[in-house]
Amino acid sequence: MKIEQIYTGCLAQGAYYIESDGEAAIIDPLRESAPYLKRAEKENTKIKYVFETHFHADFVSGHIDLAEKTGATIVFGPNAKTNYSIYQAKDGEEFKLGKVTIKVLHTPGHTLESTTYLLKDENGKDHAIFTGDTLFLGDVGRPDLAIKQDITKEDLAALLFDSLRKKIMPLADDVIVYPAHGAGSACGKNLSKETVDTLGNQKKTNYALREDMTKEEFVEEVLDGILPPPQYFSKNALMNKEGYETFEEVLEKGDVPLSPEKFEKIANREGALVLDVRTQDEFLKEHIPNSIFIGLNGSFAPWVGALIKDLKQPILLIVPEGKSEEAVTRLSRVGYDNTLGYLEGGIENWKKSGKETDSIRSINVEEFEKEYKDGLEILDVRKPGEFESEHLEKGKSFPLDFINDNMKELDSSNEYYIHCAGGYRSAIAASILKARGFKNLVDIKGGYGALKKTNLPKTNYSCPNS
Repeated sequence: MKIEQIYTGCLAQGAYYIESDGEAAIIDPLRESAPYLKRAEKENTKIKYVFETHFHADFVSGHIDLAEKTGATIVFGPNAKTNYSIYQAKDGEEFKLGKVTIKVLHTPGHTLESTTYLLKDENGKDHAIFTGDTLFLGDVGRPDLAIKQDITKEDLAALLFDSLRKKIMPLADDVIVYPAHGAGSACGKNLSKETVDTLGNQKKTNYALREDMTKEEFVEEVLDGILPPPQYFSKNALMNKEGYETFEEVLEKGDVPLSPEKFEKIANREGALVLDVRTQDEFLKEHIPNSIFIGLNGSFAPWVGALIKDLKQPILLIVPEGKSEEAVTRLSRVGYDNTLGYLEGGIENWKKSGKETDSIRSINVEEFEKEYKDGLEILDVRKPGEFESEHLEKGKSFPLDFINDNMKELDSSNEYYIHCAGGYRSAIAASILKARGFKNLVDIKGGYGALKKTNLPKTNYSCPNS
C-alpha cells in the first residue's frame, strides 16, 4: 500500500494518490491530469477510481478529465447529483483497491454531499481517513457553502456536529487524518500549517472535537468570525457539479504567444483584462497602462478568484519568460478558462514596438518616514484581523478582499499611501486603483513587516493608546 499527498501551496490543497497491488485511486485531484497520470505510469498501476469528497468551491477539480483519460469511475457520496456520469455511493459502501478497502462515510455539514473516505489496510485495520473539508487539522469546514439554497448555515453546522461525533470521533486514535486543505485556505478559520496528523491528536487539540461540547456551542463557535466566502466559490462549485471544458482545450487556447500589435488588437476587440503576473517590483517599476497585477509568486489563484468577478472574463497575460503555461494552468484551477494568449517578449517587446508603459511610485519605509505628516491618507489592505492586531495610528483599514465593493469610499483625486504585510497585496490594490483612475498612489515596500520596526505611531488591539 502506498499513500502520497500531492500538496499545492498556492491553493493550500491536498490531493491524494493511493496505490495497492497495481490499482490506484485519486482523491480530490486538481484540474490538470498530468501529475496523476505520471505517478500511475511510474508505478505501473491502473487508476481505478477518482473519489471526490464533495463539490469543491475553492478550485475546479480534475475528476472529469482524469476519468475520461483513464476509464476510472468517479465516485461521490450520497446527495451528489451531477450533469455527467458518476457512481453515487451509499453510506457505508466499500470499494476494493488491490489489497486494501476504501469505505464511504457520509459526513454532511460542510456541504450536504460531503463524504469522508476511510482506508482499511491489507488486514482490514482502519488506517487513515481522507476528510475533504469535513475535518481539517485544527478546524472543520465552514458550513455556509452549500449550493442548495433552502438550508441554512446553522442547519449545516448542526449536521456537521453529528457527522463528526457519529462517524469520525469513534474511530481509533491512531487513524491518520488527511484533510483537503491546510493553512491559507478560506474553507476554514484556524487551519494548521501541518497537513497530516493522527485523529487522537486532533481530539486533544481541535476545538471542534471537544467531548464536552454541546451542539449549540459547536454551531456558535464554528460560525463565529467566518468572513463572507470569496465570490468565486459558488461558481467553482457549480462547475464541479455541472462540468467544464477539458484542460487541454483551455491550455491550447490560452498558451499562445502574441505580438504587441495582435495583443493590443485582441485586448480592444474582446474587452480583455490585461493581467500582469510578474513580481510586484517589476510591475510597479513598469507595466502596460490599465493592466492589473496579481503575481505568480504569491497566492495567485485565490486572489484572482476573489477579485475578478466574471469567470468568463477574457484575459491576456504578461508573464515572466517560460511561465505562460503555469499561468494558464493556475487560472484554470479556479475556473478562469478564457485566457486568450500572452505578450511575446514581454514589456521589452512592448516598448520596442513604440507603445507606452506606466508605473506606480514605490518607496521604502525610510522614505515614508520622511514623508509622514498629519493629513496623510494611508490604506492598510491587510485582512481585518491583521489590522486589528496592530496598525499605523493613521492607517485606514481597506481590505484587498473587498476593494471592488469599497472603492466608492475613496476620492480618486486624493493621494494614497498603500501597504499590506509584505508588499504583494499592496501592489495588487495599487494596480486596481490605478486602472480605475486613481493617479496619486504610493506603494510602501516591505509593508507592515517593515513599518512595525519604525518609530511611527501605532495602535495595538490590546493597547489602543500605545
